[in-house]
Amino acid sequence: MILGHLVILPRGILLPEGILLAPWFGILASFVAINTVLYLVLSLSKILPVLRLGGSKGRERRSETRNIDPDASS
Repeated sequence: MILGHLVILPRGILLPEGILLAPWFGILASFVAINTVLYLVLSLSKILPVLRLGGSKGRERRSETRNIDPDASS
């Protein structure tokens, strides 16, 4: 094993290092990161069930029927 040999790898594989270190690229990367987190939160809020913080017990029932025939039992 050669311990004194140091391998230098390029920082940017797809883009040159000058672009990766540019201020506008940092702003773009921050925008993409915030946008990703926002869409993650929105998608999780669609998947998870709705949390109801009311004091109601079970399914809420109407106090009167809304049927066309008022004498019909529900």
